[in-house]
Amino acid sequence: MIRRASRRLSVRSLLLSVSLCVIPLHAQTLEVTPDHVMADEVATIRASGLHPHERVTLLADLVDGAGAPWTSQADFLADDAGTVDTAKQAPAKGSYRIVSAMGLVWSMMPAAKDVHGYRAPHDFGTQTIHFHLLQNDKPTASAQLEQTFQREGMRQVKLTGALHGALFLPAAPGPHPGVLVVGGSEGGMPAPKAVWLASHGYAALALAYFHFPELPDQLANIPLEYFGEAITWMKQNPEVAPGQLAVMGTSRGGELALQLGSMYPDIKAVVAYVPANVRYPSCCSRDFRAAWTWKGQGLAFVRPGGRGQVDRGPLESAEAVIPVELTHGPILVISGDSDGIWDSSGMTSAVMSRLKQAHFAYATVRLNYPHAGHRAGNSAIVPTWTGGTVHPLSGQAETFGGTPEGNAQSSLDAIPKVLDFLQQSFSTPPAK
Repeated sequence: MIRRASRRLSVRSLLLSVSLCVIPLHAQTLEVTPDHVMADEVATIRASGLHPHERVTLLADLVDGAGAPWTSQADFLADDAGTVDTAKQAPAKGSYRIVSAMGLVWSMMPAAKDVHGYRAPHDFGTQTIHFHLLQNDKPTASAQLEQTFQREGMRQVKLTGALHGALFLPAAPGPHPGVLVVGGSEGGMPAPKAVWLASHGYAALALAYFHFPELPDQLANIPLEYFGEAITWMKQNPEVAPGQLAVMGTSRGGELALQLGSMYPDIKAVVAYVPANVRYPSCCSRDFRAAWTWKGQGLAFVRPGGRGQVDRGPLESAEAVIPVELTHGPILVISGDSDGIWDSSGMTSAVMSRLKQAHFAYATVRLNYPHAGHRAGNSAIVPTWTGGTVHPLSGQAETFGGTPEGNAQSSLDAIPKVLDFLQQSFSTPPAK
């Protein structure tokens, strides 16, 4: 009896060991590393526990700040170890086709109609991106990424009196290198860029100059002395390090940034996204008034024609060209070859040519991106698709241009280069 029982036990043990051998050593997992990042930082999506060379699908979705759902998907072939790593592998097919750790994020498309572009979370908060692993069209694993648009502990000081806007400050005590941030033809307060800069250790003043309470409704006859007052205010602020002041602007704000850099010696560095190298007229009406004034007089401007063309207007002359060579510090310009608003690529090239001819004494950097549009170099890694949009003030249809991939590649390349440019422009690195 004892021998029979022993045999039965041995057989059962053998069957159990055989069954354990056919159980996979690792279950299918989906990981995002790191799973909490700033919106300008890269995370990697990695699936493991797959069969070698197995074809799987990765899905991603989020709800943006306007409540619109966005989705993407891509098929991958697992490697010899049964893993998929978005930082190392290109999809076999799907929403994007290149090796890109964040491809599933920037390639998202709106899942609803009448959505023209991605909107960031309200108050620069956190958004959650969900990822799903599908095998044979069945979900087997999931993960998520928390993406935040400002660093914890940041401070905000609202301006009162003659100036309008807000000063965004890092959590660490000052003084910090300062950046005056100016917006474009949309008007209002350019808070997103200022919040981004403050998250990286800068005292960033988001200055409104029109289409804001107590300010003009249109970008027309804006006195440049107003920005001089802002520069003086920043110089006197104990949060701003002495002698460390830059200006940053986008589009018409890029034009303005180059103009201010040429006028105010206290500006020691200029960053201009998709700028003009000349002064354009008022926006956004057809009366072609001066956009900028100095000592009460309208400054000369060009009258725009078609894309990349200039029609000679009554106030047009060589004086409409911004004298960038008068700037007292390094200059960085960013542009896209497929800009749908104006020829930023040609105009940044003209800036560089003028600086070279003038034997400019400071460093110059031009970041010009193929297949990128008017949002070249955006400071967040977010969905880059845009549909036909309408200008918020003129009501006219406009197209920013560029492809989602081209726009995304410009952001991924420009983000660290802009931050490195600012750090090198100042003697002291910023404290975050």
